[in-house]
Amino acid sequence: MPERLHALARSHAARLGAALALISLLFGTLAPGFWSLGNWMDLAEGASVTAIMAVGLLVVLVAGGIDISFAATATVAQYLAAHAAARLGWPPVAALALGLGAGLALGGFNALLVHRLRATSIVITISTLNLYFALLMHATGGRSIYDLPAWWSQPLVLARFAGTGGADTVRLTLPIAVATLVALLTALLLGHSALGRRLYAFGGNPEAAHRMGIGLGAMQGVAYGWLGLMAALAGLVQAHRVGESVPNALVGTELFVLAAAVLGGASLTGGRGSVGGVLMGVLLLAVLRNGLNLAGVSPYVFQVLLGAVVLACAAATGLRRQGPAMALAGAGAGAAR
Repeated sequence: MPERLHALARSHAARLGAALALISLLFGTLAPGFWSLGNWMDLAEGASVTAIMAVGLLVVLVAGGIDISFAATATVAQYLAAHAAARLGWPPVAALALGLGAGLALGGFNALLVHRLRATSIVITISTLNLYFALLMHATGGRSIYDLPAWWSQPLVLARFAGTGGADTVRLTLPIAVATLVALLTALLLGHSALGRRLYAFGGNPEAAHRMGIGLGAMQGVAYGWLGLMAALAGLVQAHRVGESVPNALVGTELFVLAAAVLGGASLTGGRGSVGGVLMGVLLLAVLRNGLNLAGVSPYVFQVLLGAVVLACAAATGLRRQGPAMALAGAGAGAAR
């Protein structure tokens, strides 16, 4: 038991938890209102869209790929559903199904390109990011849709909690519930299914996975398709939160989502990562941004920190990969002597 506790204390989750506690204590001292329950619920709702995209990106990272186009996918799916609902009068099920189907199709198209062209996935998805976004802006002229139907834009409160003085200041809203459900489904996919085990095996060693009979194209289709579906869902939830559909609403969030995923333990080389870790990464960055805003710090400081997080995680990944290679080189040199 002491060995297990020692291993747990040295785990990545424990380090993230310690960092989260320290940052929270710091901002609780510097920023009035940081510890209020209402602030934490608002923080959770604000991070819900990021969490949905981050757990979708986790599946692609586990499979050994990387996708930068998810924000453009989310925006395209959101706008198509908004146009169908607000301009064409489609019923809720049909409009939402159109948005989700568009996200799934765009994710599948990414998988097809990565599989057929055999190019680096980040190059492919940077290209499709610009392709999807440029086509959307050209088709819409950059015009927003502000008159979403009430069934979509009206806030939906699932539960209320009495705040100070008995006021209903704390609310459990639909975005938080959707993010929680998505996290549970992704955790079941990755941790409790044969498909999830294949994704980890494929990301850890694609050649060995192929020799075991795991189809490369199928795994890429599942990974990128799942992210496309989650991106579309995030776009729909974001439109629900703000009550409108703006063509460039989510473009620019890619670094935040990627930083949350890699900070939560997802490897940039595949085969590693968990939903719990990614959610902790999202929460840590959300707390950091919230605390800096409450403390009146420039938002550009947060952008600098995001870049530093991704850079540090990329460096750590490179060092981990060099370790075994250097050990093998040293063993070979010793055998030669």
